[in-house]
Formats: sequence, C-alpha cells, structure tokens
Amino acid sequence: MSIDIKEVKKNFGSFSALGGVSLSVQTGELVALLGPSGSGKTTLLRIIAGLEIPDAGSVLFDGIDTTLQRPKDRQVGFVFQHYALFRHMSIFENVAFGLRVRPRRTRPARAEIKERVLNLLKLVQLESLAHRHPSQLSGGQRQRVALARALAVEPKVLLLDEPFGALDAQVRQGPRRLVRRLHDDLYIPRVFVTHDQEEALEVADRVVVMNAGRIEQIGTPQEIYEHPANPFVYKFLGNVNLFHGRAQTGATPSAFTFTGGADDDASASAGNLVGYVRPHDLDVTRTKNGAQTVEAIVRHITAVGPFVRLDLERRDTGDALAAEISHDRLKELNLHAGEHVHVTPRRMQVFREDEPANDYSI
Repeated sequence: MSIDIKEVKKNFGSFSALGGVSLSVQTGELVALLGPSGSGKTTLLRIIAGLEIPDAGSVLFDGIDTTLQRPKDRQVGFVFQHYALFRHMSIFENVAFGLRVRPRRTRPARAEIKERVLNLLKLVQLESLAHRHPSQLSGGQRQRVALARALAVEPKVLLLDEPFGALDAQVRQGPRRLVRRLHDDLYIPRVFVTHDQEEALEVADRVVVMNAGRIEQIGTPQEIYEHPANPFVYKFLGNVNLFHGRAQTGATPSAFTFTGGADDDASASAGNLVGYVRPHDLDVTRTKNGAQTVEAIVRHITAVGPFVRLDLERRDTGDALAAEISHDRLKELNLHAGEHVHVTPRRMQVFREDEPANDYSI
C-alpha cells in the first residue's frame, strides 16, 4: 500500500490551511509531518483519513483515487491526540470494539477476536491490564491502548495525530520506542503528526517540514538536520545562532565576512548574508586562533546533562550567542562568568537575506 497526495488544497473560510501539497508515502515507511501550530499538519492527516474533503487535489491509495471515499471504506487506523477511549469499557473491549461492530459477514468469530486482542495487548505490553478501565491507566498506557485499538482492525494505513503530545518527556520515551519497534512488524505506510523536532528526528524514516500550509522540505532526519533547505527549517529544528555578514557580488562562500548586524552599512556591491550556526558548532577559545572570530563576554555557565551551555554576549553588537561545550573543555578553559572569549563557527550554513532558498555552506 502506498499513499500519493497530489496538489491538495483546503480552505476554511478565508484561511488557507493547505496550499497545494504533494507527498508520497511508500509501503512500510514511517513519515513525520513536522511543523508549528497552524502549519496544516493535522488537516493533511485528516484528509488522508477521509475526515476532511479537500477543495482541490486528490488522495490515492495504491494508485486508486480515494479522495471522496468514506473513512470507513479506506481501512485506515487513526490514533487521536487524546486517545478517545471509551471510559465505560474495559481495555480488552476498547481494543475489540472495531472488530465487534463490523457487519456480520466480515466480523471475525468470537474466539478469533479474543486471540487477536490478547496478541495486540501483549505486543503493547498491557496483557495483564486487559480487564481494567481507561481511568485506571497512566497516560502512556492509554496511548498504547489507542495504538492497539487502531491496529486491531488490520488497517492498510496507520495515522497518528500528536500521539505522544499529552505525555511528559520521560513517559513518552516508552511509546516512542514502541512505535519504532513496530517498524519491522507493520509493513504499511504510517504517518504521524508532531511539533516536536526531537520526536520526528528520532522516530521517522522521512520528515516532512510544513509551514503555513506548504511543505518546506522533505528528507531523512539526517538530511533535514544537516542540510536545511531554508532559514525556516534551520530555526525550527533547534537553537541557532545568527551571524550577519556580506560578500562581494559573485564571491565564493569563503568570502563571507562578519558585519556588526542586520543594519550594518555595506557597500552597494556587497551581498547581505546571514550565517546560521548550531550551538555545538561554535568553538570557544580564550585567544584568537587566526580564523574569523567575534569577541564575546561570558554571561552565564549552565551544566545541562552531558554538556555545558555558555550564554554569551557579543562585544560589538550586544547580541546573544549560545554555545555548547563538553565538561572537559570547560575545565580546560577554566572559564567564569564575566570573562572575555573568542567565538569561531566551525560549520556555518549561509543564506542570502533576500533569497533565503538559495543557500551554500562553509
């Protein structure tokens, strides 16, 4: 089973939720729709499920147009953000529900339903809680029940809307690992919506970054993180430092020269550039090392798990910078708040201010 979305558009009144989105999801693939609130992620997911009808474009399952097909005819499993479990039913009955309400001609025998439900509860590690009710479970356990219920009907496509959003950071690690572990067992296309960058990069085979109803970039987690297509993707995928600069028209990327800031006066022939650098790609030294550097003042030093975060302030502009170094490096530098340092980008991705989609790296 494959999913092909072709030039799908959807408006809600004057608001354009999707502005011509095209996407293919292959059999066995786990794809994350990643983006801020209002970017169109859930609308696209609901259109795939048949819960919304697009204003234009088409949705194809294995080459068959299902755009106007009813949700129940699409054989889609859907895990909602808040699980939508039946409070008055046991965990067993919640998972069995989709099988029990099938028409008699397609409904499995009672023994088969029992066997399938118990196997799924074992898969999600809840077999000992089959007779409990949702109110007696933790958030992570309820999420696993919702997943088992979606899988019980043997869907051709599995869709998950913010499946871990209601869980705290520690609890969501278990369900994340479960979804990843099911990768080899479920040879069907799976699409999940998230606004959590770490979640998308950890779980998905491919990530679709969305913004304002359009797709900004599609790629593997590594491609998306290491080679963002534009400034929006770069900034959305984590903390970033900005370095304004300029280059003479036609100059190579290595000709990037730091300037004081966005409003720095440049010659008419200069191209205004912005360099993007992750905190862990900033080299911090006590003395200038010969490369292009900016001088900064150490404002705060904070230990954050395996690394140390340095909050810095540029001496020339007052702009804030963030660097991440190891504990050993901090001991080597013997830094304290208030001291002056030199900061050098080890890896920078540069975009022209007036042409953010045209980028190159240095």
